[in-house]
Amino acid sequence: MTLIGYAPGAYDLFHIGHLNILRHAAEHCDRLIAGVVSDEMLLRTKGRLPVVPLAERMEIVRSLRFVDDVHAEVVPDKLDTWREVRFDVIFKGDDWRGTAKGATLERDFARVGVEVRYFPYTMHTSSTVLRRALDLLEGVAPAPAAAVRRGAGR
Repeated sequence: MTLIGYAPGAYDLFHIGHLNILRHAAEHCDRLIAGVVSDEMLLRTKGRLPVVPLAERMEIVRSLRFVDDVHAEVVPDKLDTWREVRFDVIFKGDDWRGTAKGATLERDFARVGVEVRYFPYTMHTSSTVLRRALDLLEGVAPAPAAAVRRGAGR
């Protein structure tokens, strides 16, 4: 039986943390599908749009030799994504472990027989840190999340 893994993420401002989780995920499954969260879902869940548009983020992730397929996540519920993609294990950074979001993910996926596996989160870099650095370099004050949701930040 082929073990299908799923590694969701924004993959905005692609960095070593993204590479690490995808590489680790590929080592723990036979086929890896990377879920790239859509611009609209990022705005809805994080209150901000990505710097890099969905099509470009998907192309970056698709180009990695250890990613077998890419799926655009356009719904907020990971179980709905599972119904579309049908994976056996979902991979997340260990920053989710022990959180309310992580507990919900584990509970929901246990009901359908999907394992949740955590990999070490790369603490020294993140898209949020990179975005702040870019804002500082450009001399732009980061827009408050509420302004971004209204469309004023882009």
